Amino acid sequence: MSEQKPISPWNYKPWWCQPWSIVLTGVTLIGGSWLLFKTIWLTVLVSIPVMIWMGFFVLFWPQLMIRSGILESYKD
Repeated sequence: MSEQKPISPWNYKPWWCQPWSIVLTGVTLIGGSWLLFKTIWLTVLVSIPVMIWMGFFVLFWPQLMIRSGILESYKD
């Protein structure tokens, strides 16, 4: 029997929507906020939605795509 490779939703996304680019963008936004304003409360205000965005697209979205079965229709 041949082993099936697990389907990765990242194979169907462009380079700017890969996990590394999402995390790099989030870290840059949070770090840039701190470097620009040097105010902890403002950096926290920026980091909350950015962390939610990163968490959703890096952790939850791939699992949702795999569980939904929508990627099965894109198989070779």
